[in-house]
Order: sequence, then structure tokens, then C-alpha cells
Amino acid sequence: MERTVQCVSADGQESNRCSPDAEPGTRKVCTNPSCNLPSSCLDIQSTKGPIPDSEHFLSVQGKVLKVYCAGMQTETPQEYITLTTGEEENISEIFGFRLNDPSQCPANDSRREDCDCRRDYTAAGVTTFSKVRLDLRRMNIITTDWRFAFTHDGQSVPFATAGDCYSLAHCPQGQFKINLSGTGFKVAEDTSWISQGNYAATRIQKSQ
Repeated sequence: MERTVQCVSADGQESNRCSPDAEPGTRKVCTNPSCNLPSSCLDIQSTKGPIPDSEHFLSVQGKVLKVYCAGMQTETPQEYITLTTGEEENISEIFGFRLNDPSQCPANDSRREDCDCRRDYTAAGVTTFSKVRLDLRRMNIITTDWRFAFTHDGQSVPFATAGDCYSLAHCPQGQFKINLSGTGFKVAEDTSWISQGNYAATRIQKSQ
């Protein structure tokens, strides 16, 4: 850090009457705040004891990031990312409708529930997330942790997961959204999604 030091008189005018020995320093070495920060919720618990679950600043790969510490009253506190963009931007859905004629791709790929369908796909569900579990060692999100998730319909669906059994043609109806804006984290550039099942079709759109 640097600052300008000036000698001024009592009325604020520039002066040369200050003693050089009394002149304060103009430069100071910064202290990296991450050097003194804990690197896990367990570190916080070991110094502060059992405290209420809440947000804390951690040093994560040399960056200062806010992480929610859950289970601070237990022996295994866990780290979560609070999704500041809200649950509507962090949703997973396995679509429940199936076409009676699975060779079709009706309605120009639009999502419509008034199709010639049956709703009997047992894996179907819609889950939204307010926080997601972070594995600090692997820097992965644990997609099957539903502690801060809400399943609105059907089965719990993992984070960043979508699916359907809608059609044999390429018109996927299940969808997911991830929005890590405001968290200090982002989806890794080389992240890819695994397609499973017969006649699988995947469409991933990544925003800037």
C-alpha cells in the first residue's frame, strides 16, 4: 500500500517546518487476508467450538470466499454454497410425460402437457436448490445432497441433472439450470454432462 505524506501548517497550508523524524511512512507491505483465514468449517469449529450454522469466509484455493457451514454442532460440519440467484435459477427436472407414439417429436420441440401423452414415468420429479454441498478437497458439488433442496413434485432430482422418457426422437423435455452468479464460484470450463439411456439427446447452453 502507498500513500502521499505532506507537511502542512495548522491552517492546512503546505509547509516545510515538519521534522523528518516525525514523518510517517509512505509505503506498507500488505497482509494477504487468506493467510489468516480458516480453510474449512472444521477449522472454524476447532477454534470457536460448536456455534450456530451460518456463513463464514474461508480461504479456498487462495481466494477469500463466503461459504455456509452446516452441522456446526456435530463432529462433521459441512460446507455449502449459498445460491444467491435463488431457486428458480437452480432447478433440476425429470419430465413426467411420455408420448403414446414415441417416434414423434410434436409441437416443434416446445414443452406442452396437452400432448397425446401419458404421465407414468416413475423417475419424474422437480427439485429446486437454495444451497449446494461443496466438496472442498475435490472442488466438486455433491449433487445428491438435498439438505437445502425442495422437491416440488415426484422424486428428488440431483443438482445439474435432467431427464425424460418422452420420445425416441431428439426432443428432450427435462431441463436443469445452474446459476452460480454472486457466489465467487463458477462451473469449470471443461465440465461435460453424461448422457444415459437409449436414444439419449443432450442440449447444454452456457451463458457468458
